Amino acid sequence: MFFIAVCVIYVAAAVPVLSEAPPPPQNIHVDKWVMTWTPAATEERNVTYTVQYSSFDSNKWYNIPACIRISSNSCDVTSTKPKDELGCVRLRVRAERRGVKSNPVEACSRHGDSCTPEVDLTALPGSLTVHLSRNHNLAQEYADHAKYIVYYGREGEPLEEVYRDVSSVTIREVEVGQRYCVKVQYTVYDDPVGLPSCPQCVLIPESKNSTQTSLIVSMVVIFVVICLIIPMAYFIIYRPGKIKQLIKPPCKIPEDFLHLPELSPEHRHPMRVVEEPCEVISLMQPK
Repeated sequence: MFFIAVCVIYVAAAVPVLSEAPPPPQNIHVDKWVMTWTPAATEERNVTYTVQYSSFDSNKWYNIPACIRISSNSCDVTSTKPKDELGCVRLRVRAERRGVKSNPVEACSRHGDSCTPEVDLTALPGSLTVHLSRNHNLAQEYADHAKYIVYYGREGEPLEEVYRDVSSVTIREVEVGQRYCVKVQYTVYDDPVGLPSCPQCVLIPESKNSTQTSLIVSMVVIFVVICLIIPMAYFIIYRPGKIKQLIKPPCKIPEDFLHLPELSPEHRHPMRVVEEPCEVISLMQPK
């Protein structure tokens, strides 16, 4: 009976561990229709991956037959290209262990093409401009119904959607000296199309005037310090007596110090000598 109770407790404790979802893969990107990712930093084994795609104007995701429960960290997704009328699909991958699946993570593309925007960033003091062309395949087909979704945020933080526009945008809410990242995705009739660009990060520089002012102030401070140190070193080494004279407090005798106060008439009596009685010794005899 005791043995059965121990087994029940052990199984109950092991079930949550066995049913825990594996961490999702990281750094998912597509290059020339080959999708690659990096396993999460874990020592877990028996983890497989499944890649899915979604076509334009569809909220459904479908498994790619060649990429179901594979143990490798890459998959050829060329077969998904004809699945969409525009030739643009969204891709994602998720991890799986013992039938428990992780949250899926969408892929991005490192290179711009007909399905991924070409992004160029310009960072200025207090602003970040995302350069986007109005002349692309989707714009020719859908005119102003084809737009860009711009996501941005500080490096290391989640990126948030900030703009939907047909061309370049300028972001003003940036701080000097901070790094910001941007990714962009096409949208048609407000539905995301194709793969987003992989995040690009830039540093917001300080203004030239601020830099020049700081440099000038630093040079002036250094010059003043040098001008003070050289004379002090000279007097300390070659004229130590001069320093003593400079720091020695003035010694001045008050004018009334040597003038005694005059006595009043009642105090001007001559000094009397008091004679003490004494006897004169004339002879001393030994005992």
